[in-house]
Amino acid sequence: MKEEIKNYTYMLLCADGTYYTGWTNQIRKRIRAHNSGKGAKYTKGRGPLKLVYLEISDTKEAAMKREAAIKKLTRREKEALIQTEESLALVRQVTEIPFDN
Repeated sequence: MKEEIKNYTYMLLCADGTYYTGWTNQIRKRIRAHNSGKGAKYTKGRGPLKLVYLEISDTKEAAMKREAAIKKLTRREKEALIQTEESLALVRQVTEIPFDN
């Protein structure tokens, strides 16, 4: 049975204190890419990066829309979003497993 593809919208905290928002359907692979300098141009040289927000969408389009909406938020609004119980639980779930898998 094929594993269901999940579409994630995520935020990373960069070493310089800024946030990067993106979307992916392979969250662990994408974070590894960001931390190895092969992710987005913005995150290159801003590591180490820490996953601080995560949400799951039903479709790629929904994840992309959510990414665009989050990018328009103020820093304060982003920080409030990061503290939601659902996001904290998802982030814990993803980061508890070593990223070398």
